[in-house]
Amino acid sequence: MEPITQMLIYLFIGLFAGFMSGMFGIGGGSVRTPLLYVAGLPLLSAFGVNLLVIPFSSLTGAISHRKNIDWKIARYVIIGGIMGTLTGAFLTGFIPTLVLAIVFVIVSIITVFGIYFGRIFPEIAQKINPSAKIVILGTFFLNFLTILRGGSGGSLFPSFLKMTGLNIRKAIATSLFATIFTAIGGAIVFWSRGNIPFLPAVMVILGSIIGARIGSLMSLKTKPLWLEIGLSLFIVILAMIVLVKAI
Repeated sequence: MEPITQMLIYLFIGLFAGFMSGMFGIGGGSVRTPLLYVAGLPLLSAFGVNLLVIPFSSLTGAISHRKNIDWKIARYVIIGGIMGTLTGAFLTGFIPTLVLAIVFVIVSIITVFGIYFGRIFPEIAQKINPSAKIVILGTFFLNFLTILRGGSGGSLFPSFLKMTGLNIRKAIATSLFATIFTAIGGAIVFWSRGNIPFLPAVMVILGSIIGARIGSLMSLKTKPLWLEIGLSLFIVILAMIVLVKAI
C-alpha cells in the first residue's frame, strides 16, 4: 500500500474513533485499537498509538461536555484509573496477543452489561453509593483490565459511572475528562518501549481531535437511549473484529 494511502487511512481511523469518543464518552480505544490493528499496525503499536491519542481527543470532547462533568467523582476516577493504568501497562508486553484479544472481548461484554445494569437490577442499582472508595477501587480494576488491551478505561467508565448513579450524560462527560489523565501514564510506558510509530500517531491525533469535536456536539443533541444502544453495538462489533484478527 502507498504511504500516502496508509496515512489517509490512519487519518480516517482518527476521525471515526474521535467521533465515537465524543459521542459516547469512551476513550476511543474500543474503536481505534481494532481499526489500527486491522489497518496493519502490530497490536502493541495499536495500543500505544491509542493511548497517545486519547488525551487529545478526550480533552476536545470534555470541553464540549464540560457542563455535565461531575468534578467530585472525576477526581476519584483519575486516582484509581492512573494506578490501574500503570499497573497494567507494565504487564502488557509480556502477555500473548491472543490472550490480549480475549481480554478485549471480555471487557467489552462487561461494558455492555454495565450500561444496562440499572434496568436489569434496578433495586441493586438504587442501593449503590458512589463513594470515594468504590469509585477508586472500581476504576483501578477496570483500568487495569482495559490497559491490557491498550485502552484507558474509557470504554468501561461510562457504564461503571452509570451503575454508581450518574445519568448517561454525566457519565459520558466525567469519563471524557478522566481519560485525559488516565491514558498519559500508559502512553509513556509504550513510548519508552518504542511501540509508538510517529507518523501514524500524528495522523490519528489530527483526525481524532476533529472527530471528537463533531461527535461531542452531536452527543449533546442525541437522546440518552440512543447513546446507550449505539455504544453497545459498536463495542461488541469491534471486539469481535479484534478476536477474529488475533486468531
